[in-house]
Amino acid sequence: MLPWKRVLRPLAAVLLTAAVALVPAATAHAATAPTSGWNDYSCKPSAAHPRPVVLVHGTLGNSVDNWLGLAPYLEDRGYCVFSLDYGQLSGVPVFYGLGPIDKSAGQLSAFVDKVLTATGAAKADLVGHSQGGMMPRYYLKFLGGAAKVNALVGIAPDNHGTDLNGLTKLLPYFPGAADLLTAATPGLADQIVGSAFLTKLNAGGDTVPGVHYTVIASKYDEVVTPYTSQYLSGSDVHNVLIQNLCSLDLSEHVLIGLTDRIAFHEVANALDPAHTTATTCASVLS
Repeated sequence: MLPWKRVLRPLAAVLLTAAVALVPAATAHAATAPTSGWNDYSCKPSAAHPRPVVLVHGTLGNSVDNWLGLAPYLEDRGYCVFSLDYGQLSGVPVFYGLGPIDKSAGQLSAFVDKVLTATGAAKADLVGHSQGGMMPRYYLKFLGGAAKVNALVGIAPDNHGTDLNGLTKLLPYFPGAADLLTAATPGLADQIVGSAFLTKLNAGGDTVPGVHYTVIASKYDEVVTPYTSQYLSGSDVHNVLIQNLCSLDLSEHVLIGLTDRIAFHEVANALDPAHTTATTCASVLS
């Protein structure tokens, strides 16, 4: 039999490789969000769009690469747009969202305060991809975020965890594997279905009063599986399957957050429900 370390290393590598699908390959430069365009702290919300939008990247993403599509899309529509880096591990540049998710939620809390102070707005709207659509729920539920946030829009969020198409079910067969994963990349371990973090997050209900929730999912999602685990339950929840809006949309976990203008149109609807327009396959041209 192989020594356990030789067995665990490939397993951890497989899990990490699967998680890489959460975001595109990051550029080689250190991630620094633009100071013109989005993350412009001189931007003042308009009467039409009175709340700044904070974009929350996914696992292994960062404040730039995850939002090269959606940030300009929202800017062009008159929003003040901001993005942050969170969940950094010591010695790991560019690839973020790997730290303990409760700590990442604290970083989000501080960032939202910074944005509200700069813009003078009373509340912000949050839009997150993958972990970035789930992690803010901890901020809303446990860190006082509900008083500062109007809406949370999750694009392919792992609200109830993922089994990575069954891969995580192998962990019990490798003693110590789960502990290794938790020690090395706690942000990944927290997202596995049944984790202590998710159990705490979802206890007592998925939502908190006063916040409007939208979930945008794809049936072709290969990372957050089953895709229905993304959905939330609650009185102020709008769960959207993108293929119900456009059956031709083949976006999976990555593309729905990076380039899918049909999903982007639905994000815009969620941010401005008083002026929604139908999301269809033609929305790719809007």
